[in-house]
Amino acid sequence: MRVVGGDAGPHDRIVRMQRSVVTVQQADFDLAAEVAALRDGDTQVGAVAVFVGTMRDRNDGAQISAMELEHYPGMTESAIEAMVSEARRRFGIRGARVIHRVGTLLPGDQIVLVAVTCAHRREAFQACEFLMDYLKTQAPFWKKETTPEGARWVDARQADDAALARWGLELDNAG
Repeated sequence: MRVVGGDAGPHDRIVRMQRSVVTVQQADFDLAAEVAALRDGDTQVGAVAVFVGTMRDRNDGAQISAMELEHYPGMTESAIEAMVSEARRRFGIRGARVIHRVGTLLPGDQIVLVAVTCAHRREAFQACEFLMDYLKTQAPFWKKETTPEGARWVDARQADDAALARWGLELDNAG
């Protein structure tokens, strides 16, 4: 947080350290700029863990030429913010930045950014992985892939449910 027209007081610093930013957008993102903004001004950060998901050109044995991502505006952001709050409770993260793209994406495009700051690396890595596992199973997104045979919706996977279960959260999205 930058304070214009004066110095930041202790209360401003606490607000900055508790901040998380969740965005669902069509536009691409700048990884370096997002990480720099997340770290800005917090000298208690000892670790930054980052995950960037990109679109592959193959899935389940088929060539993929494009993917359409859809979401429920407002509901999706609220669900992700709840995930970040849970990560803060479990891992003591100092800050988080989650960006998930929607719309039409092509192979090689960035899809998702999850970045967290913590005092220590172990918690940063765990929080980042927890948020990705949660995003894959609980965030209300729908994916439709374009293959040579036509468009197909992507179903939930048992492996994603299993990844979430190791955090003590049992679901059956793939059922």
